[in-house]
Amino acid sequence: MSHEAIQPLIKVSLQPMQYVEVTINNIEEEEQEILIAQMAEYGYEGFVQTADSLQAYIEEDGFNGEELTELAGNKLFTTQVIAKQNWNAVWEENFQPVIIDGLCTIRADFHDITVDTPYEIIITPKMSFGTGHHATTQLVMQMMHDTDMTSKTVFDFGTGTGVLAIMAEKLGATSILGIDNDEWSVENALENLARNNCRYITVEQNNTDTLPAIAADVILANINRHILLQYMPQLYKTTNANGIVIMSGLLTTDKEIIVAAAAKEGLQLFDYKELNNWIALAFRK
Repeated sequence: MSHEAIQPLIKVSLQPMQYVEVTINNIEEEEQEILIAQMAEYGYEGFVQTADSLQAYIEEDGFNGEELTELAGNKLFTTQVIAKQNWNAVWEENFQPVIIDGLCTIRADFHDITVDTPYEIIITPKMSFGTGHHATTQLVMQMMHDTDMTSKTVFDFGTGTGVLAIMAEKLGATSILGIDNDEWSVENALENLARNNCRYITVEQNNTDTLPAIAADVILANINRHILLQYMPQLYKTTNANGIVIMSGLLTTDKEIIVAAAAKEGLQLFDYKELNNWIALAFRK
């Protein structure tokens, strides 16, 4: 990709979809974090947490009651089918600003707050993963802040809302590609790029097992252990010499297997951050 400004002009045509909302009550926050990681690997795409409950969302066609029963263990749960617009209403009702001290404020346009951080990102809260609330998004942003992003080519693997791609541009990157396999995420990311007046980001939908043929200085891969292991050889190939790969969507128990798989491909760990049992790992090629 060149370093010329890229306008987010991709158009998508979305068909109405319904989601299954799963509510699990009487579950502590630490258990919620583990369950979120597990459910994400089964296709659950959005989560709303409270002190003692978890709501998770999955497309109706992808819902499997037996899988859910196994995941929930001895936890009782309820399910209901909801339309896209109802999901958005629930999401917006629960969406609160995120303040990453000394770095960034992530808010919706309906939040009227004083911003005291160096950077501000405004997003439209929808289904897409990556609103900044999750520990992994915050960890990746902190690692990005520690990385020289000036004039860099960045690949955002699993862009979700586009929040990490937007942060990359704010930190000085001038050629940014975000991909996601979900149409809704692409739609949401494009809205957020426009809302933040982004000039150097493009977003594409990619449902294949092959990553785009690009050469990235920095790769952001906030997904999950299963996907990271599957794509590790391609992540290495897509990274420029001396480039950096930041991986997250991982629990502390995932560290050993991810570090070993990365080292096998030629990616060496040089930074590690942890928050609420979640981790982010930075590797250099």
